[in-house]
Amino acid sequence: MDKTQTAFSNVKHKQGFALIITLSVLSILIALTMVLLSYFEKVQHDAADTTAMIQADVYYADLTGIFEKFKNKKQLFSTLYRTSVPLKTRDGRFEMTAQCKALSSGVNINWLGMEHKENMREAFAFTQTVFDMLAQEYSLEDASRLQEMLLEEIGGQKKYVKKEYSRLRQKNGIISYKQFAQIVSNYQLEVDDPVASKVPWAKYFTFSSNAKVIDAEYSSPELISMLFDIDLQTVKGWYGDPERGSLQAFVRENGGDYAARKNLIVGKKFLEESECTVAFKSTGGQYKFRFEYIQGEAKHFEFYGKK
Repeated sequence: MDKTQTAFSNVKHKQGFALIITLSVLSILIALTMVLLSYFEKVQHDAADTTAMIQADVYYADLTGIFEKFKNKKQLFSTLYRTSVPLKTRDGRFEMTAQCKALSSGVNINWLGMEHKENMREAFAFTQTVFDMLAQEYSLEDASRLQEMLLEEIGGQKKYVKKEYSRLRQKNGIISYKQFAQIVSNYQLEVDDPVASKVPWAKYFTFSSNAKVIDAEYSSPELISMLFDIDLQTVKGWYGDPERGSLQAFVRENGGDYAARKNLIVGKKFLEESECTVAFKSTGGQYKFRFEYIQGEAKHFEFYGKK
């Protein structure tokens, strides 16, 4: 036997075995590196969110402090209802945008559950009309099923609220758009109706336990058109006029019956009931938070992560 050839074969075998071991080690190292990188990115992301959360708390305190000191609340919030207000320093290190909307600017979605309350029949009837109109206009697959799910939530069953949203579980009814959106999402999955999320619900409805009447002065053009039976384009023309007069005068001038809706709308009184959204930049990302400002009291702070 050729000993040289045998020795060469053994060396070749050992080299092949070493190569297999090396490749295995490399594969493990690569896998570990990928895990560590993903973990590092998550830590960075979590750290960024924590920093932004701290910033949001500071901005929330500062902004609500400014609201409290502002004497003419109607002037302040009427401006914030119409447009987003940018706030920033000259060096660009601080930048945020604030905008508010009247909490009662829409039809309270909870009025769908008031059918059998004698003093709420008019409110229920109008709410049902708005819901039916949207269901028909957007051709919902099973509007009755969606309404059934909404009524379950309004009645306090809380079948569609995620466990982490404790505030939503503590109160009866639908008290936020987030809660409403969860119901719509569940309906979509159950009925296979993707159209439901495309309906502009927020233009017509409000989602707050505090909404007792419609603050029609700050309602969307679409809702004002329905409330007073006035052509939508005409309403949009008035709505977009920065020098516009009162809603009552506009309705009267365009043949609407303002008095006929007196039980549904607030009238001339200004309601200090607002929901505000603040967007700001932090560590390279865009964040936002929301809160309610009711009769001089800030509450229900909600922080939203990076977009």
